[in-house]
Amino acid sequence: MRKFDSTLYFITDSTPYQEEEFLRRVEAGLRGGATLLQLREKNRSTLEYIELAEKVHAISKKYNVPLIIDDRVDVALAVDAEGVHVGTTDMPVAMARRLMGPDKIVGATAKTVERAREACEGGADYLGVGAIYPTTTKVVTIITKTETLNDICHAVPIPANAIGGLNATNLDVLAGIPIGGICAVSSIMKADDPETAARELKAAYLQLRNKG
Repeated sequence: MRKFDSTLYFITDSTPYQEEEFLRRVEAGLRGGATLLQLREKNRSTLEYIELAEKVHAISKKYNVPLIIDDRVDVALAVDAEGVHVGTTDMPVAMARRLMGPDKIVGATAKTVERAREACEGGADYLGVGAIYPTTTKVVTIITKTETLNDICHAVPIPANAIGGLNATNLDVLAGIPIGGICAVSSIMKADDPETAARELKAAYLQLRNKG
């Protein structure tokens, strides 16, 4: 089993920023306590994606945080990232697992119990489930009921992470649901102080989890 901690899964969005500022914000989020990092680039060429991934990977290695590449197994392999995440319209999980090999992390998006079980059987190590709230990212999202999230958590033995519009003030809807952690994009990337935002979000989630 691949070892990782998905307590605070930081997913990037480079679209509003020049590269230097983007990389600064990525590092700030890691400094603030992110435990897993996903580079998500929907509109870059393969070469551009690889070049940015190499720079992000150099930062994530400094903090010993695994780098997950969104969508692109080829990019993940090219930069020797720790893993890849595949969505519902991307490469099948089983195929991604086969290409990545047994030692890399493979994550998958799941919005139904059926999809969650399918991804688990295909070799996924974790699931991203949401969106819990509407999001401000450019990725098309469909709201997922917390009841569905709870059902998925109980249906599979791998961690399911909540995603979508989550911040340090609105996690109460997740109370009592045995998620593996939370995913955050805008609440860290667009914060005035990404390091503090990550730290506060992580603390809020850990407080919620400790309440049982």
